[in-house]
Amino acid sequence: MKSIAMRAAAAGAGLVLSVMPGCTTAGSAGLGAVYARGCLEAAERKRAPGSALRLCDSALLDAALPARERAATHVNRGIVHMQARNVAAALADYDTAIRIAPNAAEAYVNKGIALIGLGDRDAEAVQLFDAALARNPLRPAIAYYSRAIANEQLGRTRAAYEDYSRAAQLDPDWPDPAAQLQRFRVLRGKTASG
Repeated sequence: MKSIAMRAAAAGAGLVLSVMPGCTTAGSAGLGAVYARGCLEAAERKRAPGSALRLCDSALLDAALPARERAATHVNRGIVHMQARNVAAALADYDTAIRIAPNAAEAYVNKGIALIGLGDRDAEAVQLFDAALARNPLRPAIAYYSRAIANEQLGRTRAAYEDYSRAAQLDPDWPDPAAQLQRFRVLRGKTASG
């Protein structure tokens, strides 16, 4: 199982791209919103952590930043922290985002990914992915794929297979779920009815 954990941690940088766009509107076009947009772009493009964190921090200093954008900025700053391998800071940001916006699906997805990287918290990660999927994340394939990794680490092979399959169906252009499915062999057994 150690190889799965290493694969999850190595893939984590790619998985945490479940960024959470804010809802910048004309009414929230203050300087904080500009910095929030910069934080989003920094998380998406994997900018140098120092400059990316400065953008995110500047956005969060704006007291007028609407709650949804504040939560999104915490998620995106958490992603930047993950890219810098600062899992504790990332988890703190995801928790803050969840407190501000309890329906922010991407906060649950990214917190689950962070927990996979820590190891021995896979059951908690599965619960977070369940919560994320109940909240309709922007990229559900990431949640299914990540939950598959956690389920596999927990020895739940069938659940892992089903989640990899669902991720592959949802995002057929993403090669990772299909590659993971190739490791499985489906055995057809007799059922109780014959």
